[in-house]
Amino acid sequence: MNTLKYISSPQNTLIRKIVLLQEKSRERRKQALFVVEGKRELALAIQANYELDSILYYPGIMSKNDLLDLIKEIKNQPEVIEVSQDVYQKLAYRDSTEGVIALLKTKKHALENLRLKNKNALILVAESPEKPGNIGALLRTADAANLDAVLIANPKGDLYNPNIIRSSVGCIFTNAIGVGTTAEILDFLKANQIQVFCAALSASQAYTQTDFTKASAIVVGTESTGLSQSWLEASTQNIIIPMEGEIDSMNVSVSAAILIFEAKRQRSK
Repeated sequence: MNTLKYISSPQNTLIRKIVLLQEKSRERRKQALFVVEGKRELALAIQANYELDSILYYPGIMSKNDLLDLIKEIKNQPEVIEVSQDVYQKLAYRDSTEGVIALLKTKKHALENLRLKNKNALILVAESPEKPGNIGALLRTADAANLDAVLIANPKGDLYNPNIIRSSVGCIFTNAIGVGTTAEILDFLKANQIQVFCAALSASQAYTQTDFTKASAIVVGTESTGLSQSWLEASTQNIIIPMEGEIDSMNVSVSAAILIFEAKRQRSK
């Protein structure tokens, strides 16, 4: 591996391009590129067969040998660029990312490309999630539970928002993810004979009284508006987490985790 370039100026054209990709969803869609910061996150992306366009490293934190070890299994080697401390500090969100930032090519997450490995699948569906932190937490939960897929209905933004990648701790790369409209996802679930369990406040039964042992999709909505009527009408059974305090709902990622791990508990018997 040879370092092809050295960039010392934060005003360099490539550096300005990377900043735009970090900040603007429009640029990520237009260029089909996104930014990954950190050794762990990048390692997970490589493991998931994401294609690297270029990789930048600051030798004051990461050595060239460590970088070589990180990317040694990649068939099509990316362009490697050494950067100055000033450049790295301009691009890095946090100090503990081990001195590496990379540009990767986005993947399409169309439902027709999604293949479920298990017939008795357990899937998480999130309708119109808005907050990157919540999406990241949902992906971390899905990874922890080794779910068969995470489906995003009517997304409000793009999955390659740097805040999603950070908050998911790279779990955006470890999950099988499908994106579509509510109607498209409902068709997908029906075609795969998957029951639909919607987290809702009305016409619901306690989640502990619900049978998740067959192929199941657990569906969660936003904390502000909940699920749309389309989901509630298509639901096999609406489910609820009984609340014993003064409020009637929890953070969506917390609720999803409770429901998912109840399903896992039932399936482990």
